[in-house]
Amino acid sequence: MSHNIYVTNLSGHDQEFEVHGWNNNQNITVGAGQTWTINAPDGSSGAIIAVHDGHEGEQAEITKNGWGGNDFIDLSNIVGAGGNLTVQQVDDPATRKGDPLFMQHLNDAWHRADAGTRQALELCVHRDNNDNVTCIDAIKDWPALENFVRTFADGKTYIGVGAWGGSPGNANDNNQSSAAHGNTDIQVTYNDGDATPPKTNPILPPQQDISSAQVGGPGIILSNHRNEDQQFAFYNNYWNGNGTAGANFDRPDPITTVNANDSLFVPLPTSFKGRVQRGTQLPATWVEFQIRADDDGGAHGDISLQQGCDGAATIASTDGSGRFNGFQHDIVSGAPEAAVRNKPDGTRALDTTVGNWNGGPNQAAIEWENEQVGQRRAYIVGGTGTDDVASANNCFAVDFY
Repeated sequence: MSHNIYVTNLSGHDQEFEVHGWNNNQNITVGAGQTWTINAPDGSSGAIIAVHDGHEGEQAEITKNGWGGNDFIDLSNIVGAGGNLTVQQVDDPATRKGDPLFMQHLNDAWHRADAGTRQALELCVHRDNNDNVTCIDAIKDWPALENFVRTFADGKTYIGVGAWGGSPGNANDNNQSSAAHGNTDIQVTYNDGDATPPKTNPILPPQQDISSAQVGGPGIILSNHRNEDQQFAFYNNYWNGNGTAGANFDRPDPITTVNANDSLFVPLPTSFKGRVQRGTQLPATWVEFQIRADDDGGAHGDISLQQGCDGAATIASTDGSGRFNGFQHDIVSGAPEAAVRNKPDGTRALDTTVGNWNGGPNQAAIEWENEQVGQRRAYIVGGTGTDDVASANNCFAVDFY
């Protein structure tokens, strides 16, 4: 078996990572606000290392399905630091390793340090013109730096080399290698600010898992993750403007059926700009997209819950860029009744957040979806704040759960 390692970059800039042990040991660059999915077979080990100006920094060290059937994860700063990094099992904060505000705590400690400490660290603590710390060198090479970092990060991250080569190491460092809770997906989160992971995992499975679908040109690789056949309807907008569109509610074309737990390729004209949803009834989760944009010639898409939610959905590029958005977890079955409006056929769903002919915006649905998903992963209200997914090859992978 295998699981996934999700590398999320919450910062406002692209971030490079070395990948050791997976991804053919090739570096990845994760875009601002994006997540990269790495497949990690059970029994494998490796590291995800942030790179700053060509230098290795903070790193997440991971062993999948190790002793006792548990994952083993830790966060190490022994080769340096230039940002904040955490690692944990998905949606299990009790397994978290690393200080989400390591660099902020480092900077505070630097400004509180006495003159003697600052002089001893002058060559290994690098600052900007305002004397704020930008990065540090490898802690393992500077004993004074190790002592300094322990004043604010002891027990939160690997600081020394630990038990190695006959040395007992530091007990708080050794405790970083404690077992996690079983064998599951791993979340690695980077940020210049707070690197606390997202509350829920927003990531879709690796695209190579779509085995029965083949890209045949512009269109959608459509996947149904339910244990029953599902019908999906594509709606091309009636008209499109600059940031506006005339939504099509009554003329789906095409309508296709995807077998249970299967995928297929749906070819579409490059002029298509609209959505796909389950069936033809509302409320429904919308996957909105255009196959070819006028400005860059690529496909662009997102997830919208504004006309309701009848289950999770994700949208992902298929051009190798690793871009995607959406969510996978069930937010319908446990929703408060005030947020629910069943479809005409009786299927449970969440009500509209913007209003339509059935009534105005449902505040309970808005609050529940913001809590469970958030505006960054799907449009809940308004037309901003949701990450755009782009695919240069005019083809998306769309998954319904």
